[in-house]
Amino acid sequence: MWADPGPKLTDPLMPPASETTFLKPPVTRFAPSPTGFLHIGGARTALFNWLYARHHGGTFLLRIEDTDRARSTDDAIAKIIDGLEWLGLRPDRPPVFQFARAARHAEVAHQLLAEGKAYRCYATPEELEAMRAEQKEKGLPQRYDGRWRDRTDWPEHQPFVVRLKAPTEGETAIDDKVQGRVVQQNAILDDFVLLRSDNTPTYMLAVVVDDQDMGVTHVIRGDDHLTNTFRQLALIRALGWPEPTYAHVPMIHGPDGAKLSKRHGALGVEAYRDDMGILPEALENYLLRLGWGHGDTELLSRDEAIKLFDLDGVGRSPGRFDLKKLESVNAHYLKLAENGRLAALAELRIADSLGRALTDRDRDLLLRSMDELKPRAKNLNELAGSALFLLRNRPIQMDEAATKLLDADGRQLLAETRSALDAVPGWDREALEATAKAVAERVGLGLGKVAGPLRAALTGQSNSPSVFAVMAILGREESLGRIDDALGQ
Repeated sequence: MWADPGPKLTDPLMPPASETTFLKPPVTRFAPSPTGFLHIGGARTALFNWLYARHHGGTFLLRIEDTDRARSTDDAIAKIIDGLEWLGLRPDRPPVFQFARAARHAEVAHQLLAEGKAYRCYATPEELEAMRAEQKEKGLPQRYDGRWRDRTDWPEHQPFVVRLKAPTEGETAIDDKVQGRVVQQNAILDDFVLLRSDNTPTYMLAVVVDDQDMGVTHVIRGDDHLTNTFRQLALIRALGWPEPTYAHVPMIHGPDGAKLSKRHGALGVEAYRDDMGILPEALENYLLRLGWGHGDTELLSRDEAIKLFDLDGVGRSPGRFDLKKLESVNAHYLKLAENGRLAALAELRIADSLGRALTDRDRDLLLRSMDELKPRAKNLNELAGSALFLLRNRPIQMDEAATKLLDADGRQLLAETRSALDAVPGWDREALEATAKAVAERVGLGLGKVAGPLRAALTGQSNSPSVFAVMAILGREESLGRIDDALGQ
């Protein structure tokens, strides 16, 4: 865990707003709210920010937006940081925790008050509710009507909120790096709240101040934040601060085109890792291509992604999540993965299935089996499951299909094969296959007929990697012992 309370207000990495200049190369940030797991949409946002910073030789930062104290939890923070660590998206500085900066946020709001760019609003919740009800009845947009915007007859000892004096004329344009030029009329902006009556900052204020103080130059986030951007720009301009470059990335949808939900696979990153057996490089590659493209290239290493990624490759249409495609990508990376790493990742899953810890002999068998097993698996669960037969205690259990292969004829064929195997001088795959072929020729059957009962005896199932590879992995003693068990000897 690399989280800490974050930089203090006096940290030289976070100078006062008036001293901050936008850095070149770029500074990007990922700013999740710790109210739940790191879902795949958030993971993709973090990935795009990380890649953009790396591609341009910049800086990638993490901000935990924990101002919602009722919903923010330490467990969610830990899961977000753990998920980013697993994906290899480590920030270049310690995380910033937004709640710890509340005094700085309030300072900026009071500065705007002093400059006449914000004002006190004493409207009560009941008055605001009545205002909204009247607007609804008249078919008007429901937004604050500015009733305290120009008043100075402030009641004494009454709670108030601080609102921004938003522009009411003209328009605000964003030259978005993904969406293109987006324009909104300022007349539809309202004077949104900066400070609540208890002097705590709102999301809009905190985000703008933190981005400025952290030196963020590029805000890359989901397009569900696009409406927030116009409000945040109004605040940035009131403060006279540099405006970041914006890139609003389309959301991820399900394969049916509907908003991504749990039934589509909108799960936490840890679910893909722990429950589904997905490798981090596979999830990264899949999320990269879910909304960004470089010609027809589907599979890219991290180094290739850093070299090629830029915002002009991000599409404007929502990506469609496809679990089968993710598993296909994962199968590709399983084949490329180092055997020792895969054996270690499979070990805990196998131990749970066996109900016991693996021995050194088990680990050696597992490691030696990887070249045979990993090309057949789509995820770590399948990989672990396919290795179970190697590590089961004798006599191994037979499934129904294997039992059928060991009927009277099958047992007779197995016995003949067993006798021939006794004479094999070496115990390598080629010698074992040659011996079985000789038996098949002698009895006038195809090699598959000989291999079937042999596979049933060795694995307890009718489907497995090459039975000759299985025997080579198990070794002479264990292979012959399993055959003898099946023959009742």
